[in-house]
Amino acid sequence: MTERAASRVAPAGRDQGRSSTLAGKRTGPLSDLRILDLTQALAGPYGTALLADLGADVVKIEPPGGDISRPMAPLLKDYAPPGSKRPAGCDYGGYFASINRNKRSIVLDLRRDEDRDRFLELAVTADAVIENSRVGVMDRLGVGYDILRGVNPQIVYAAIRGFGDPRTGESPYAEWPAFDIVAQCMGGLVGITGPTGSAGFPNGASVGDLFPGALMALGVVSAVHAARQTGKGQFLDVSMYDAILSLCETLVINYSCANRVLGPRGSGHPALCPFDVYETSDGAVAIAAPTDNHWEALCEIVGRPDLVEDERTRDNRRRSENRPLVTEILTAWTGARTKKEVVRLLGGKVPVGPVNNAADVFADPHVWLRQMLVEIEPPGDNGTMMVVGTPIKLTETPAGVYRRPPRLGEHTAEILAEIRQGANPGADMRRDGCGPRGHRKRADREHSTGPRSPKETT
Repeated sequence: MTERAASRVAPAGRDQGRSSTLAGKRTGPLSDLRILDLTQALAGPYGTALLADLGADVVKIEPPGGDISRPMAPLLKDYAPPGSKRPAGCDYGGYFASINRNKRSIVLDLRRDEDRDRFLELAVTADAVIENSRVGVMDRLGVGYDILRGVNPQIVYAAIRGFGDPRTGESPYAEWPAFDIVAQCMGGLVGITGPTGSAGFPNGASVGDLFPGALMALGVVSAVHAARQTGKGQFLDVSMYDAILSLCETLVINYSCANRVLGPRGSGHPALCPFDVYETSDGAVAIAAPTDNHWEALCEIVGRPDLVEDERTRDNRRRSENRPLVTEILTAWTGARTKKEVVRLLGGKVPVGPVNNAADVFADPHVWLRQMLVEIEPPGDNGTMMVVGTPIKLTETPAGVYRRPPRLGEHTAEILAEIRQGANPGADMRRDGCGPRGHRKRADREHSTGPRSPKETT
C-alpha cells in the first residue's frame, strides 16, 4: 500500500499526529539480547519477530535458498525469488515481510564445515538459539543443544516442534511433521469452532502457528532471565499440539469436571447471553451483555425495558435457557440498522464491536493512534507496505518496528565482521554477571561434523 493510499483509507488517526513509520532504532527492553533465529515458515519467525519488536538483536540464519516463506504471496511488483536470474529489487513477498521485520539476515549452509564453525562462533555471543526443525535435524547437522552448550554454557536453546522434543517429554508423534491446521485439530480448537452440529472449522488466523510462537518468545525471555541469575542455560521446547490444548482450557475443564464433550458452539457462548454476533443491514456486530447492568442498558436502548423483569430474560441463566427468544429480539433490532448505527447507539454503554474486514480496520482511527499499522519500504521499486505493529506498549523502553525485512543474506558481511571483531550489539549494555561474555572455546571438530541432512521444518 502506498503512502497516498494509506492516507486515503485512514486519515483520522494519522491526522492526530501519531507516527506510523519506522521507529529508527532498537529501543525495547530486550535490546541487550542477541537471538540466533534458525526458524522458517510462520511459528518460529512470528515468535522471533515479537522478540525483535521488543528490541532483541535477531540474527536470521538462512540456508542458501532462503526461508521457505520468502516466495509466498502476496508478492510485490519488483520481486524475484532468491537465486532467480531475473533482476529484481526484492526477494520476498508480503507473507515473509509481515513476520521478519526488525531482523538481520545471514546465509549459512550448516552442512558445510566452514559455515558450521561460523555459526558456533556466533553462538558464543548469543543469549538464545531458536529453531523449528523436526526432532534430531540440528543434532545431525552438528549444531544441536549438546554442542551449543559446550561453547556457551549460558545459552538458551528453544525449539518449536509439532509434538515436542523427547528431552522434555516423550510423544508417540514426536517424529511426525505438523502444520497449523494439524495442531488446531489435535489440540481441540477445530472441534469447538464453527456452526453448531458441524465437524468443526479451523480458525481464520493460523493460531496453530502463532500461539506456539508467542509462547516460545515468553519461554525464551524466561529462560534467559534464569540464565542470568544462575549462569546456566537450558533447553526448552513448545509443542504446537500442547500450545493449542492450553488455549482450549475450557475443553479440558468441562470434560474433567462434568464429563461434557464440547462441540462447535457457533457464534455464541454456551453459558452467557447475550454474547453473540448479530446481523445488521450491512454486516454484523458483536454484542455482549450477560451482566445485569449491561442487560438493563441494552434493553433501554433497544426499546424493550420490559425484558429487564421478564421471567424469561431477567438474569443470565434464564436468558441462556431462552436464547432463541433473545436472539430473535436483538436480531430484529440490529437487522434494521447499519453496523455504524448500532455501534453509535451502544458504544460506551454496552460492550459492542463491529465485525471488521481489512478495509474497516484500515479506516479505524484506533489502529493509527495505537501505531498498530506501520509503514515500511521494501527494497526495489515497490513503494511502501503496511505491517502490523507491536501490541505490547511500554512507556520507558518502547517496542516497535525499526527495520524493514532483510533481503536474503543482506547482513552476512556485517555479521561476519562482528564475529572477527568479537562484537555483539547490545553486549555493552549488559552489566557484569549478565549474559554470556568473552569468547569461549570452539566446539571440538568431532562435535561439529558427522551425519548431515537438509534442514527440515516442523
